[in-house]
Amino acid sequence: MDDLRLTLQTLPPDDRRDLERFIQWQRRKATGRQDLRLLELLLSPKEYKTEALIAKLYPDEPNPVAYYALRKRLLRYLTDFLLLRQRQHDATAATSVRGQLTLAQYLFGAGVPRLAWNLLRKAEKLAQDNEQYEPLNAVYNLQIQYASSPHAEPLDAILERRRRNKKAADEEERAAIADSLLRQRLRQARQHGRGAVPADEILRSILTEYDLQEAFARSPSLLCRLMSITRHAMLVRGDFASFAPYIERCYRLMERRHGFAPAHRGYQLRLLYMLAHALYRSRRFPESVAYLEQGLAVLAAAPGRQLAELQPRFTFLLAANCAFLRRNKESIRILEEALAAQPPLLPADQLTARLQLSFHYFADANYHKANQTLISLDRTDHWLEQNLGMEWLLNHNLGEMLVQLELGNPDQALTRLRAIERRLHEQFPAAAATADALAAPLGGPYHAVLSFLGFVREIIADPAVARTPGFAARVARIPAFLSEEREDLQVISFYAWLKARVLGRPYHEVLLQLAEG
Repeated sequence: MDDLRLTLQTLPPDDRRDLERFIQWQRRKATGRQDLRLLELLLSPKEYKTEALIAKLYPDEPNPVAYYALRKRLLRYLTDFLLLRQRQHDATAATSVRGQLTLAQYLFGAGVPRLAWNLLRKAEKLAQDNEQYEPLNAVYNLQIQYASSPHAEPLDAILERRRRNKKAADEEERAAIADSLLRQRLRQARQHGRGAVPADEILRSILTEYDLQEAFARSPSLLCRLMSITRHAMLVRGDFASFAPYIERCYRLMERRHGFAPAHRGYQLRLLYMLAHALYRSRRFPESVAYLEQGLAVLAAAPGRQLAELQPRFTFLLAANCAFLRRNKESIRILEEALAAQPPLLPADQLTARLQLSFHYFADANYHKANQTLISLDRTDHWLEQNLGMEWLLNHNLGEMLVQLELGNPDQALTRLRAIERRLHEQFPAAAATADALAAPLGGPYHAVLSFLGFVREIIADPAVARTPGFAARVARIPAFLSEEREDLQVISFYAWLKARVLGRPYHEVLLQLAEG
C-alpha cells in the first residue's frame, strides 16, 4: 500500500474533515486545489496506482515531477496538522513546559527578560512537580544561557538543580534501557513458549548492571517502569502468586508516601492494570475487580490519549474477571460493546477481544457463536505466532479444536489436534540429559498439553470413554496441570473441559469450581 495513503487512512472521519479545512486555511483557496484533490483520491475506497493518480491529477499532460512535489506538500500539511492537534489535545505537563519555554525564548529575544524569567520559574516548577526531566533540562539550559540577567537566580543554584535533574533523568533513561533489554531478551520466550530463557537470571543481571535495585521507591514513573520490567519476567515464569503481593505492596507504599498527582495518572493507571492482572492470574477475582474499578475511575478523568491506549486493557480484564465471578453474561456484553464501539479498537485489540469473546460464548455453551467469532479472526497460524506469540496461538488452536468437537465435527477437531501436536513435536523435541542441561520431555514446557491432547484424541475416537473409571483416574494424573497455585488460568480452562466430560457436568460450572478451589 502507498505509505502516504496508509497514513491518511488511519485518520478517523472527523480528523479527515479537519485536515481538509486546515489545508484550505493554509492556502486560502478552496477551488482548483491539487493537494485537496490528491487528498480526496488517497482517501477514496479504491486504491490507485501512481500512474493512475498522475493521470487523474494531470489529465492534459502527465507530470510526475509536479506529482511528487504535491505529495511532499500534502505530507507537510499532514505533519503540521498532527502537530497542532497534538498540542490541542495533549494536556500533559511536558507540552505546557515546552510552550512556556518557547514563549520565554521569544521574550528574551524581544528584550523583556523579567517576564521571560518569570515564565522559566513557572516552567521549572511544573516540570519538577511532574517529573518531566527532559524539558526541565532544557529550562535549566536556558536559565544558564541568560544567567547574567539582573532578574536571574544565582548561577551556582541553577547548576546544582541541573545536576540533580540530570541524575534523575539518567536513572529514568537507565530504567528505559533495562526495560527494552528485558523485552528483547524475553521475546524468544514469548514466541517459543515458557522455559525458553532463564527469566529470573536475566532480570537480576539487568537490574544489577543498570543499578536499579532500589530505584523504584523514588518516583511513580520509575516504579511503573520497574514493575513493568519485573512483570515481563513473571509472565515468562507464570509466577503471579509471588508477583501480586509484591506489586500491591509497592503500589500501596507509593500511594501512602507520595500519592499520585494528576500528572501521574498514566503511571498510576499502568500500575493499577498490572496489579489487577496479577490478582486475576492469582485467582483473587474480587480484589482484581476492585483495582479495575479504581482504574476506571482514574481513566474517566484522564486525557483522551491515555483513555484510548488503556481502556481496552481494563475492559478485557474486567470481562475475564466477571466470567470467574459467575457473571459470564456480563462478560459477553462487555466485549460485544467493546467490539461495536466507535472509534473501533486497534487491530491487535480486536483480535484479543474476539478470542476472549469466543471463550465466553463457549462457557455459555453457545458453540456456534464461539465458532463464528474464531473464524472472524481471519489470520494464519504463522501470522498469529509471529505477531502475538506461541501461547496466544496455542490457546487459539486448542479453543478451535474444542469448539469443533462440541459442534459435532470430530474430523475437523482431529485435524486441528494433529496440527497442534505436529507443531509442539517440531518445536520441542525430546532431548536426553547432557552435562550442561537436564533431559527435556517431548513438548518441552508443553508436555502436559500433549497429554491433554492424548485424552481428547480418545474422546474423539469414542465419546463414551470419558465416563469410564479408568479414564477418570488417568485424567486426575495429568502432569503439572494443577500442581501449584501459580498454574495458568488458561491451562485450567482447558483442563476443566476434560474434567467436565469425565463428570458429565456443564463446563462453566466445573471451571468455576476448579478456579475457586
